[in-house]
Amino acid sequence: MSLVKNVEFLRRLSEVRQFNSREHVARSLTSAARSPLIEIDGFGDNPGDLSMWSFVPAGLQQTAPLVVVLHGCGQTAAGYDQGAGWSTLAERYGFALLMPEQRRTNNAHGCFNWFNPEDTARDDGEACSIRRMIARMVRDHGIDKHRIFVTGLSAGGAMTSVMLATYPEVFAAGAVIAGLPYGVASNVREALNGMLQSNSRTAGELGDLVRSASTHTGPWPKLSVWHGSADRTVNPANANEIVKQWLDVHRLPEAPMYEGMVDGHPHQVWWNADGETIVESYTITDMAHGTPLGIADNDERYGTEGAFLIEAGISSSYHIANFFGLTERIRESRTAEAAPSQAAKPARPSAPLRTPELATVPQPTPHRPAEPPPQPRRRAIDVSAIITRALTAAGLMK
Repeated sequence: MSLVKNVEFLRRLSEVRQFNSREHVARSLTSAARSPLIEIDGFGDNPGDLSMWSFVPAGLQQTAPLVVVLHGCGQTAAGYDQGAGWSTLAERYGFALLMPEQRRTNNAHGCFNWFNPEDTARDDGEACSIRRMIARMVRDHGIDKHRIFVTGLSAGGAMTSVMLATYPEVFAAGAVIAGLPYGVASNVREALNGMLQSNSRTAGELGDLVRSASTHTGPWPKLSVWHGSADRTVNPANANEIVKQWLDVHRLPEAPMYEGMVDGHPHQVWWNADGETIVESYTITDMAHGTPLGIADNDERYGTEGAFLIEAGISSSYHIANFFGLTERIRESRTAEAAPSQAAKPARPSAPLRTPELATVPQPTPHRPAEPPPQPRRRAIDVSAIITRALTAAGLMK
C-alpha cells in the first residue's frame, strides 16, 4: 500500500475517536435513565462477552414476536432504545425486545466487531452470544420461534447482516440501517476500505458470502435496507451492495419491481411470485449517518433526536416494525372500532412468510402509492442514479 494511502488510513482511524466522544456518551447515559430495559445475566455461553438487555411488556401473550435491536458505535442499548423508540413500539404492539450491548473491553468505541472473523462466524464470538440471548428469550417468554427479527444501525447494521447470514434459520426478516453487506471485511483495514469506497462485487460473489456462512439452503429471511444519501461515515453505495447480496440469495432480479415515494423518500420493492415483499430499500434524501426519525403512519412519534438519530420526516422504526408484520393487530382493531356498523369484509390475503422452519406468518402488503400502480413490470436499474454521491468515510472499529 502506498504512503499516501497509509496516511489516509491513519487519518480515518483518528476520526473514529469521535464516536467515543463525551457528548455521545453523555447522551447515551441520559437516555439510559429513561429506558425500561433491564439487564439479564446467565444466558449461556457468551464467547463474545456481550451484555444482554431486554424489555418485555406487561401481559405479553404466549407466542409473541421478538425483535433484536443492535446499537451503533458510541451508543448503549438503552440510549439507542430511547432514540429509536423500540420499547415504545414493543409496548404498543405487544412484542418482546432484546438489545445486546457491546462492552468497552471488546471495542473501545462500543462498536460490534462486525469485521472480525472470530466474531462473525456461526457459533463463535459475538454472533454466538447474540444467538444465546435469543434462545434465553424464547425459553423465558414463550416467543414464537417463527417470528424473530433483527435490526441495527451502522456497526449494529453490519452485525445485523452477520446475524442474518450466520443464523438464517432463526430470523424471519431483518432491517439494516447504514450498514454493510456480510463478509466484505475480515480486518480493520478492509473494514475502513469498505466503508470508504464500498468496492462493488458481482451479485453472485456477494450471495456466495451468505450461502457459505452456514449449511442452510433456504428459505431465507426477508430484508429492509435503509441509508442516507449524504452519509459520510458509511458510503451510501453499501446499501446497493446489501440489496444486491440478498436479491441474489433470494434469486430475484436486480431491477426493482416497484418504485415510489414514502414520506418524500425513494422506496424500491422486490416481491416473489406470490406478491409477497421480500426485499425493500429506502434512500433517505440528504440525510447523514444515522437512524431516520419522523411521524409514523399513526401520527405518533417513536424515538428522540440525538447522536446518529436524525429527524428525516420518516419513522424508520415504525416502518421496519410494519415490514416485520408487527403493527397489523392494533391497526385492524382500530379499523373495526371506527366502522362498527359496516359488514365485515374479508381481509386481503397475504402470501405466507416462510421462515427456514417453514412457518406461516401473515405479512403486510408492500407500500403502494395513492393510486394503484400498473401491473408489476421489470425495469432497468441505473446504479449511478441510486449511488448519488461518492463519499469519503471513517470506520467503526477498534
